[in-house]
Amino acid sequence: MKKPEFFDMEEPKIEKEEILVVRDKYFQSKNIAIVTGAASGIGRATAIALSANGLTVAGVDIDEKGGQGTVEQAKELGGKVIFIKADLTKDEEMEHCVRQAAQQGKIKFLANIAGIQHIDPIENFPMPMYDLMQKIMLRAPFYLSQLCIPHIKASEDGTGAIGNMSSIHGHIVTRNKPVYNIVKFGLRGLAQSIAAEGEGKIRGFSVSVGFVKTPLALKQIPAQAKQRGITPEEVVKDVMMGKSQIKEMMSPIEVGNLFVIGFSSLGKYLIGGDLLFDGGVVKTY
Repeated sequence: MKKPEFFDMEEPKIEKEEILVVRDKYFQSKNIAIVTGAASGIGRATAIALSANGLTVAGVDIDEKGGQGTVEQAKELGGKVIFIKADLTKDEEMEHCVRQAAQQGKIKFLANIAGIQHIDPIENFPMPMYDLMQKIMLRAPFYLSQLCIPHIKASEDGTGAIGNMSSIHGHIVTRNKPVYNIVKFGLRGLAQSIAAEGEGKIRGFSVSVGFVKTPLALKQIPAQAKQRGITPEEVVKDVMMGKSQIKEMMSPIEVGNLFVIGFSSLGKYLIGGDLLFDGGVVKTY
């Protein structure tokens, strides 16, 4: 029996014409953008998009093979990504990342994108997984922000921005994803806290989207089907895209382009705000 079409979906290859290019005085190779989760999915696409806009990108991930793949793809598209292997649950490795990035130029931008997923109701949710998700997806963004802010202040004009990858789950919640819901709400709070202290010079913002064609999203399908007692096809049709008025998953580069907007002068007034590109799920359901 042939597998359903969505199981055959691969992470879309990024084409040069898909990348949003913005003319911005800070988008120069002497300026550094740190991007976590850079080995695949949204993190990879964001790293490639920012590098194609002229920034030197420090791509951070625990997956060295995937990270090197990002380096190669960026080079093919005219950008420069430097891969730094790191475990975001370890403070010393995050400190090493920032030191390594700072050796390449002036740190101006930080994109907190790395994430994992686990599907279980609250009553069954394993606490070790709770702790791991909190460390990677909320504590690490906080600590990396703490480490990067002094570097941003020391950069040209003392300006820069920190963008956090939130989600529609940072606005509304779905069942069996309690910790994912919690951290995504938390990332919006962190972005607003950065903005509140940034005095208009260091901007904090978040990006919220629905389901994206990434390994993280596609791997959820069997678990969601089992938890809900429905077919995988019904998960895609009714759960993932059911409330969206556009019945197609976003591509990773479409999300990466939102970070380009947020970090550029186009995001000048994006201070504590959230870029909600979700097909209408949150506002029109």
